[in-house]
Amino acid sequence: MAQMWQKLAEKLNEWLMCMLNSMTGFAAQTGAEGDWKWSWDIRSVNARGLDVRLRVPDWIQGLETELRARVRARLARGSVTVSLRLLKDERQGADELSLTPELITGALDTLATIEALAQDRSDLDLAPASAFDVFQMVRRARGDDDLSPEANKALAKTLLADFDAAFADFVRSRAAEGEKLAAVLQSQVARIDALTNDATQEASHRAAGMSENFTRAVQRMMENAETIDTDRVHQEIALMAVKADVTEELDRLRVHVAAAQDLLAANGAVGRKLDFLTQEFNREANTLCSKSQWPEITRIGLDLKAVVDQMREQVQNVE
Repeated sequence: MAQMWQKLAEKLNEWLMCMLNSMTGFAAQTGAEGDWKWSWDIRSVNARGLDVRLRVPDWIQGLETELRARVRARLARGSVTVSLRLLKDERQGADELSLTPELITGALDTLATIEALAQDRSDLDLAPASAFDVFQMVRRARGDDDLSPEANKALAKTLLADFDAAFADFVRSRAAEGEKLAAVLQSQVARIDALTNDATQEASHRAAGMSENFTRAVQRMMENAETIDTDRVHQEIALMAVKADVTEELDRLRVHVAAAQDLLAANGAVGRKLDFLTQEFNREANTLCSKSQWPEITRIGLDLKAVVDQMREQVQNVE
C-alpha cells in the first residue's frame, strides 16, 4: 500500500511539473526526530534565471550540496531561498542550567582577547559581540553540535527526506499560481486574436475608403494642372498603397498568437519565450498604428498595445 501511494505521489509531481509554473511560491514545514526538531522555509520570487540561496547549518556534511542539486533538478527560473532552523530538543530545557559562570567567563575572556589583538591591526574592524555570539561560543565549547560521522549522515538523510515533502508543497504552490497565470494569459492572447480579426475587417473597409480618396485627389490634380505625368501619379499611388498596407503585420500577429497558444499548452519552462513573443506583439502593434491612416485601425492598435503591456507584466512571473 505504501509503495502504491508513493507511485501516485510521484505521478502527481510529474503532472504538476507539466503545468505552467509561476516563479513565486512558498512552503513551510516543521519536523522532529529523536533529539532534533527543525523547520523548513522555502520561498521564491521572480528572476531572469535560477538563483538558489541556502541558509542551512554548515556542519551537516553534504546537506547544502544535495539541497542545491534537488532544487536545480526541479526548477528552471526564480530566486529561491531555502532556510532550515535546527534545534536539539534535549538541550532546550538544559541550556540555561548548563550555562555555568565558568563557561560564560571563558567565552567572554576569549572575545576580549580577540578584540585586543584586533585593535593592534589597522586593517581590521570588528563589530561588537552580542549576547547571542557569546551563547554560540558556549554551545560550541560544550560540543552541542558535535556528532559522529554516522550520526551526522543519518541526520542529513532525515532532513533531506523531510525537505522533499516540503519541496513538493512548494512546487504545488508554484503550479497553483501558474494555473491562475495561464488562465489570465490565455484570455489576453484571445483578446489579441480578436483585435487582430477586427483590424483585418477594418483594413478592408479602409482599402475602399482610401481608393475613393485617391481617386478624388487625382481628379482635383488633373483639373487644376495644365500638364500631368499620369505614369508618375500611378507610381505615387502605388507607393502610398504599399506604405499603408498592414497585411504583413496582421499575418505576423496571427502567427504570434498561434505560437503563444502552443507555448501555453507546452510542458517545461516557457517564460523567456513568452517574454520574447510579447516584444514581437508590441512591435507589430506599433507598426500597425504608424501605418494605419485610419481612425478605427489606430484605435485597435492602441488597444493591442494595452493588452500586450498587461501580458508582458504577467509573463514576468512565469517560469
